[in-house]
Amino acid sequence: MFINFRKLGELEMSKVDRRILKSQEAIKKAVIELMSEKNFDDITIQDISDQANVSRGTIYLHYLDKYDLLDKLIAEHIHRLREICESASELDYTDANLPWFEYLERNYLFFSTMLASKGAPSFRSQFLEFLIEEFKDEVNTTEGKNQGLNEPVILQFIVTSYVGIVEWWITNGMPYPPHVMSEQVGILLERNL
Repeated sequence: MFINFRKLGELEMSKVDRRILKSQEAIKKAVIELMSEKNFDDITIQDISDQANVSRGTIYLHYLDKYDLLDKLIAEHIHRLREICESASELDYTDANLPWFEYLERNYLFFSTMLASKGAPSFRSQFLEFLIEEFKDEVNTTEGKNQGLNEPVILQFIVTSYVGIVEWWITNGMPYPPHVMSEQVGILLERNL
């Protein structure tokens, strides 16, 4: 009988990789759940450890502290939103918004917690900065309906409106499905950009 040790090693590594991913997902989920219950400043690593059913050492293996964990969690979602924007860049606003609102719906607990939490003000500012970057190329002040207006004013108007509608939709329990939000927000963006 021939034993392929290389293949055996790869199988062991894939088990380890799955365990690492499973632990990281449990830790991320735990911190979001805890933030929906109490202020981030009041959450301890032990709270996260208990909620995720992992050791404190496992948390410290992946994150410096709870702030690093929160920063990485926010960065992960912003990165995913950026990927959605890139993949929808050739679509009109209505069609481009649909994957956004579907992503927001799938990650409701994260976004509802981040937008409602006083412990994560950095999320809102990072979200605004990200949207300014994404909408910057859409603003044309040399011709059309925005001719002569100041680009920073238009960007702030669009971006704060967009964040506001997302906040409203999330905090009101998503009263309309993603396709309705996509269509409505798409029409409003067409009117203003």
